[in-house]
Amino acid sequence: MGDAAELEPLAAEMVPLGVAFDRLAADEPEAPAVTCRGRTHTRAEIARRSNQLARRLSSLGAGEGSLVTIGLPNGVGFYEVTLAAWKIGAIPQPVSPRLPPPELAALIEVADPAVVVGLEAGDGPYAGGRRWLPAADVRDPGGVDDGPLPPVVSPSWKAPTSGGSTGRPKLILAGAPALLDHVVAAAPMLRIGERETFLCTGPLYHNGPLLFSLTALLRGGHVVVMERFDASASLQLVERHRVTHMYLVPTMMSRILRLPAEERLARDMSSLRTAYHLAAPCPPYVKQAWIDWLGPDVIAELYAGTEAQAATVIDGSEWLAHRGSVGRVVMGEMRVAGADGAVLPPGEVGQVWMRPPPGLVTYRYVGAAAVERDGWETLGDMGWFDEDGYLYLADRLSDMILVGGANVYPAEIEAALDEHPAVLSSCVIGLPDDDYGNVVHAIVETQSGVSDEELRAHLAARLVPYKLPRSFERTSEPLRDEAGKLRRYALRQARLTGAGGT
Repeated sequence: MGDAAELEPLAAEMVPLGVAFDRLAADEPEAPAVTCRGRTHTRAEIARRSNQLARRLSSLGAGEGSLVTIGLPNGVGFYEVTLAAWKIGAIPQPVSPRLPPPELAALIEVADPAVVVGLEAGDGPYAGGRRWLPAADVRDPGGVDDGPLPPVVSPSWKAPTSGGSTGRPKLILAGAPALLDHVVAAAPMLRIGERETFLCTGPLYHNGPLLFSLTALLRGGHVVVMERFDASASLQLVERHRVTHMYLVPTMMSRILRLPAEERLARDMSSLRTAYHLAAPCPPYVKQAWIDWLGPDVIAELYAGTEAQAATVIDGSEWLAHRGSVGRVVMGEMRVAGADGAVLPPGEVGQVWMRPPPGLVTYRYVGAAAVERDGWETLGDMGWFDEDGYLYLADRLSDMILVGGANVYPAEIEAALDEHPAVLSSCVIGLPDDDYGNVVHAIVETQSGVSDEELRAHLAARLVPYKLPRSFERTSEPLRDEAGKLRRYALRQARLTGAGGT
């Protein structure tokens, strides 16, 4: 087996990710690496356990280039299995353990992993005779050798999943191999410095929390990971661990703002240098409230897909001058084009197209094909640029509702609905109508009784009449998942087939 002396000759830019973490562990074995459920795990502990798990995965058939599906909840085990996969050249492929069995079965069929970690081993509806490593074995790998392994490089460092707007699962394999410099190259854009104390608030099966927390970990940081997001607990963790960098989605930001002012303002947030949000449109009133609370220099926003062809970034000060924007392009290229492919002038709404820097392959789909035109790709988002090159998003083309010939963007109505103090979350969809083609239907999760008339009056003060929902529906279930994403396609399909409320 390999030892530290064998790893030393590797050039800095060619350090495999597993080796990179082991070097951090060798430098400061007792340094905190991951804290979860009130317990802090050191670098040395995680290095040893990931070596054991790497051998377990290898014994089950995983190896260089194979996928390892990780269906574990947030916790140290997730990071240990990810490191273990890298150490044998495999590709970590995270998946939500809470997906319904049919969706999980479809994802596993697309991934065709060598090993599935966690979930339900054995005779589940998605087992299919695959090799499994139960969650109990992750917690206690047994008497397996915990010494270092020979250096090996995975051809892709991650393979998160996405259902997109169609509901069909696909994998997004990162174009970069599992080498340190390739992975931490985005750290400046993400504002992740060395030795950050990073608070991971979101689910690790989602690309944002995965990317941010692994970047922080590999830069020698201490990752404080929440099992599930809780507004009050998140502020307690910032205060207790002197968190410097916090990952957020707009739903989390709204819930934190809904805490009693005396509780929120009593927390010591002075250690926080960056509160970074992404993954969904942020209502302007929420963004403004966070800027007022923590200051514009702390707030940052990223717009990009998991595919990472291009990205925009904006900080709080820029946002105050370009209210509602998601920033200027800082990586790759973007343009806004009409249905005929012609580039539109500033101020005109069209489809947002992206392409990476020349010669750079940022991802590969498994189970889907890119929407591509002359080397440009689109994620389906609509938007426009202003005269200064700042991008503003309207909504996804697939989510747009055509009402009597007029374009209605659900995100705009949802942002207005979410301003109502009784509304916790909302989802706006189009339902068929013989007269208008489609009508606007709003599904709302509320924390107190509010009538349709009150909601309609609230919206009428903010939207033109043709954008007002024709009907409202109440739900007691959260409409956004743990990553802050709406399952709009599934919600609409349920109502079209009669499986959802009306």
